Amino acid sequence: MQRIGERIKRKREQIGLQLNELAKKVGISSSALSQIEKAKAFPTIITLKHIAENLHTTVGDLIGENDSEDIPVIRKKEVKLAGTNEFGADIFSLSYQGLNKLMDTFMIRFPEKSNSAGMFDKQSGQIFCYVIKGELEFELDHQTFNLEEGDSVYFNARRNFRFLNSSKYTAELLCVTSFKNI
Repeated sequence: MQRIGERIKRKREQIGLQLNELAKKVGISSSALSQIEKAKAFPTIITLKHIAENLHTTVGDLIGENDSEDIPVIRKKEVKLAGTNEFGADIFSLSYQGLNKLMDTFMIRFPEKSNSAGMFDKQSGQIFCYVIKGELEFELDHQTFNLEEGDSVYFNARRNFRFLNSSKYTAELLCVTSFKNI
């Protein structure tokens, strides 16, 4: 996560944007952006995408991924940790971040007692998730669903949701997001 913050700051300074200018364009406070740059806060996927767009770069560049639209294959050794939220869940980018992409793919690893809080913003678009390993609770609005390995969910990203690992075993979730710009 520290490297992401360093890359954001370097890109911001390269194009001559002040911290408060970028924060305003992205729609977050200057304090929040400062914490992201100093690796004291984890940006949501959508916030990271907005930062990348306003820095005229890709999420892939910000997380250190080798951006190449000519090679669609991501090898296991090329998968990069995009960050860890305050509840201990790790998010990995599973695709190159081209500028004209319509979807993003991520794998979230949930250690014991962790959850996805702070990883997603409400945004227009859709989300598909598939439980690769373990068991998770899925909260959607005011309903809770117990998900097991092989289960999937598909829902509108504007709804209130989160994933929780209440078990003592690690769980893994594949997420495909299709966010439309507002």
